[in-house]
Amino acid sequence: MLKKLQAKWNVNLWNLLLIISTFAIGGSLCGIAGRKILLITNLEKNIIWFLVYLILITILWPFCVLVVSIPLGQYSFFKNYILKIRNKMMNRRHALPATNQTRLAIFASGAGTNAKRIIEHFRNDPDVKIELIVTNRAGAGVIQVAEGSDIEHLLISKDQLANKPFLDELKNRKIDLIILAGFLLKIPPALIQAFPKKIINIHPALLPAYSGKGMYGMHVHDAVISNKEKQSGISIHYVDEIYDHGEMIFQARCEIDPADTAAGLAQKIHQLEHTHYPHVIESLLKKQKTS
Repeated sequence: MLKKLQAKWNVNLWNLLLIISTFAIGGSLCGIAGRKILLITNLEKNIIWFLVYLILITILWPFCVLVVSIPLGQYSFFKNYILKIRNKMMNRRHALPATNQTRLAIFASGAGTNAKRIIEHFRNDPDVKIELIVTNRAGAGVIQVAEGSDIEHLLISKDQLANKPFLDELKNRKIDLIILAGFLLKIPPALIQAFPKKIINIHPALLPAYSGKGMYGMHVHDAVISNKEKQSGISIHYVDEIYDHGEMIFQARCEIDPADTAAGLAQKIHQLEHTHYPHVIESLLKKQKTS
């Protein structure tokens, strides 16, 4: 049982015990608080009393567990957990038919600027939902992007990326497209096979140049500037088992001035990414619906 919960919530045994303790203490606290409030009302213990009590503890429970989670160091987990419950309730009330709504998962390891642009682009689109943000770094800025947009985030390790519980999590959420936006882990074959031609990546160079293991971020821009290239750009492609190798979807170019530094080139590339990636994703989703 404990191992199943560890896999489901992607936590170690110690954190799992703290989470269980938070549930227990928080539940007891909201029960005590509910009874104390009812004592003030002087209601008799009858069916109305029990109905009011149930409503009270339902309202109090999120606040109680959040308060208890702080000293136990589990605030982030419970904030995300309560957000998940709220989103499920909202989805039941306002959900479109499953066949009409496209669900996206964004994988990112860094600040999440591309993720933020994608979220903003689809924010008012009722046919597209950013279902999940996945990251492999506990301190990644994309976590703040997820929380600020009321989107669930999931922290995973390299080993968990290919594990059945994680693949089942994505399938259970009915993810239609996985978007890599600065995700630094290599996508394992098991994940590619589970989502064939449903994983896309953006690379900060004109593939096939400056590709492969270790070619990401400033490493790419340093190499481009060192080789005195006159152009660089972005490449959006499907993901396969080889680094930066899958079928090309889109490329955009920018000129490199003789005075450009790697940092200056990075800014130009970011601008291309932010301008084109959301629109390419939108075009891709429209093609999927008509195919």
